[in-house]
Amino acid sequence: MRSHLLNDLTAEHYRRSVTEGVERVAARLAATDRPFTGVTVDALAPRIERIDLDRPLHDTTAALDELQDVYLRDAVYFHHPRYLAHLNCPVVIPAVVGEAVLSAVNSSLDTWDQSAGGTLIERRLIDWTAARIGLGPAADGVFTSGGTQSNLQALLLAREEAKPGRDGREGPAGLAKLRIFTSRASHFSVQKSAKLLGLGQESVVALPVDRDQRMQTLALARELRRCREDGLVPMAVVATAGTTDFGSIDPLPEIAELCAEYGTWMHVDAAYGCGLLVSPTRRDLLAGIEHADSVTVDYHKSFFQPVSSSAVLVRDGATLRHATYHADYLNPRRAAAERVPNQVDKSLQTTRRFDALKLWMTLRVMGAEGVGRLFDEVCDLARQGHRLLAADPRFDVVVEPTLSTLVFRYVPRAVTDPARIDRANLHARKALFASGDAVVAGTKVAGRHYLKFTLLNPETTADDIAAVLDLIAGHAEQYLGESLDRAS
Repeated sequence: MRSHLLNDLTAEHYRRSVTEGVERVAARLAATDRPFTGVTVDALAPRIERIDLDRPLHDTTAALDELQDVYLRDAVYFHHPRYLAHLNCPVVIPAVVGEAVLSAVNSSLDTWDQSAGGTLIERRLIDWTAARIGLGPAADGVFTSGGTQSNLQALLLAREEAKPGRDGREGPAGLAKLRIFTSRASHFSVQKSAKLLGLGQESVVALPVDRDQRMQTLALARELRRCREDGLVPMAVVATAGTTDFGSIDPLPEIAELCAEYGTWMHVDAAYGCGLLVSPTRRDLLAGIEHADSVTVDYHKSFFQPVSSSAVLVRDGATLRHATYHADYLNPRRAAAERVPNQVDKSLQTTRRFDALKLWMTLRVMGAEGVGRLFDEVCDLARQGHRLLAADPRFDVVVEPTLSTLVFRYVPRAVTDPARIDRANLHARKALFASGDAVVAGTKVAGRHYLKFTLLNPETTADDIAAVLDLIAGHAEQYLGESLDRAS
């Protein structure tokens, strides 16, 4: 079994095995003519369940043959131009090269004595991102598993900076006074983080949004004032730069002013909108983000990186101490005194992949502007898609896109019952997924079911969008016709 360990003696075996795996994936990518096969759970599950994991195949080729049957053939392929569903991007080749390198070397980014150059590369990328944001010379941060973890860590820091326990009222009674303000269109991880941080459900105040799905700052001002009058503590305001459903960007300058007035931590969830940091034409949409106390970025969304690749950035690196715990066997206090750069001192994780290498390789090969141009392309495409939807009487589109998301709904002329229209849209999405011809997402707006295009593939065209709209309308019309037949 030692022949399977990666080392100096097995380098040639490693080369052959990985090459064979890469060739299988490359062949599958080249042959993919739709984003999904339409396989059902009932069809796929038995194939996986009948594999006896206690009886190995002892052969890489045989294992790859099996993998073709249980995974590669039926995977959902984000690189296909008619995958239009979630915030999943096609990935750039330099990042995939980085993924192959980091997996093989297997550095762990918790301590310097496990990562050396990896530690310094991650720190350099954090500094680069903080500079792009404009957080200032004291900024710092750390790579995370994704936007949910980044938001959690940011709110942990905000809690520690704001909690009433600092003046002797530690414990649940003190924490109950903390309040987090965010818009109704923000990510669910805000509420989830509040729960994980021991704050009550009432701690999150969801503010109304305007017609463009942006936080209403008048409502924020009113709630901050009420919070102070009620003797509560405004722990944080979470602004969103790119909401999941609409791609909307909250009014960051006005929010920053209110946070400064009330002494409140300002966190910007830019998991989606972070691609604007490298956009040659749209960077101004993030004006005001430089005033944030913390920022979430997801490179695995709008930087075209493989999952996972995210980071949390803070204006004042000293606040990261709230995530620090010293273990004698790993990062003893003396290491900090000796200025040993142990990244575990900043992170909620201990063992952590060298995910920063993927972004490093991307920037060194493509450059920041190259990434930004790709993101600009999908934002431009969304505007084309909006024009198509606005001119098509079969559909109702919610808002003009700021980034690359379109929320819309099929609205037949002959049907006025909102519940039936809801069912038609739900059916159209499911039928489209089952066909494998395209994949779209769904959401709710004002309690009604809508469909969603999340455009992150520069290879998608306006013709693709038009074709998928025709498919959606066809499935919806078929459903409505069949339901009328059943009713008659």
